[in-house]
Amino acid sequence: MRTDRGLHRAKNGRRHDESVRPRSARLELALRVAEREAKLRRRPNHPADVLLTTKEPAFLAVDFFCGAGGTTRGLIDAGGYVIAGIDKETRCRDTFVENNRNRFLDEAKPRFFDRDVFERTAEYPTGEHEILAQELAEVIAQRRSSAPGIPLLFAICAPCQPFTTLARREMSAERLEKRERDSNLLMAAARFVAVHQPEMVLSENVAGINDPRFGGIWSEFQSELERLGYATGTRVVCVSKFGVPQYRKRSILIAVKRDVVNAERLTDLLGRQLSVPASDPAIEPMTVEKAIGHLPPLGAGETHPDVPNHRTRSLSATNIRRISCAKPGESNAYLEDTVFGDLSLPCHRRVNARLNDRCFGDVYTRMRPDGPSPTITTKCHSISNGRFGHYDVRQTRGISLREAAALQSFDDDYVFYPQNQIDPVARMIGNAVPPRLARFFASYLVGSLSQDGVVAR
Repeated sequence: MRTDRGLHRAKNGRRHDESVRPRSARLELALRVAEREAKLRRRPNHPADVLLTTKEPAFLAVDFFCGAGGTTRGLIDAGGYVIAGIDKETRCRDTFVENNRNRFLDEAKPRFFDRDVFERTAEYPTGEHEILAQELAEVIAQRRSSAPGIPLLFAICAPCQPFTTLARREMSAERLEKRERDSNLLMAAARFVAVHQPEMVLSENVAGINDPRFGGIWSEFQSELERLGYATGTRVVCVSKFGVPQYRKRSILIAVKRDVVNAERLTDLLGRQLSVPASDPAIEPMTVEKAIGHLPPLGAGETHPDVPNHRTRSLSATNIRRISCAKPGESNAYLEDTVFGDLSLPCHRRVNARLNDRCFGDVYTRMRPDGPSPTITTKCHSISNGRFGHYDVRQTRGISLREAAALQSFDDDYVFYPQNQIDPVARMIGNAVPPRLARFFASYLVGSLSQDGVVAR
């Protein structure tokens, strides 16, 4: 197969003539990294930008449930210094640490604590709250003493799985028990807020977390922060309104200590309710093509030698026929009448006939190039799990891991480990907080502090 873009060697040894591309993929990546670093050091032109010209960060931060580091990347890009990330999923360690060196103070990489935030009990012997409490107390005290007067932010973005609508009958008893326990992660993290009294708190989760079926955990968490002396605000937003090229609705909860809150950000006379923006008015909408159109073409099952994580899942012969017939942005109705005959799935035909409606219309389809992508999930590499086909009809494949990361707003130099695997990396990418979303709200929180400075604690 010949293409008219880029030059690369696939893992199967085939070469593609890309003579129209004057630069190698490696050079393009280096230039994009340099451009990003330069932009981060220019004078800001909107509230989400931070001037990085001194050795003093805008805030210190701890990232609870940090995963692969989407929130941490946003915090660092907002001018923060991330002291540590916490996640009991040890496979995230390398990705989190290696991509997130701080730019201020000692310019160190953040610490990674692979700890369980729950208390250790007879019923739950793996809890590590006490150990983590001691470790956090030490590193926070050390960093605050070396950076006096710098506000502290806790990012608490608990795993969203307990608040999704997967049918309970599909889960084992062990998985049900884990979900029930994990639904209390927010309140477990609130205990650390009570101890350290950070000036700011940022939390992100699925849009439906406030649904009564989940036991009111979001409202309970907000009420606990209010009891601890915070002005709070919450809102459901779409990340596409914040420069992320993806349609992804999320619940945002922000909090600022009432004794240091900027009164202009309050919406009530009692000083308890914070305004939460629904968009960043300074950004231009990002599209799928703008986000991933620069990446070299690939075939199904190929890996690019120069671009990290630019790797695609292999496809069966039938699925290659299916996606080769798909047009960008259209439903999978095309499957019933292709040049190869009827390629629709028997199970889908049966469901459609029983319900007298078309279901699963997005699987085996391509994204639109001129709008945001659908929600990037942990199955984003699979065309059978959503509208995850590449928009370019010359590329008969699903999106690569690198493209999925770009649609989450990760930069091209953000490397996910292990690079030779697909499923673990796809889970990290799909579960991540979009860095641009975290960056905006971290900057917004800093702007929500009063000009009187941080109260000594």
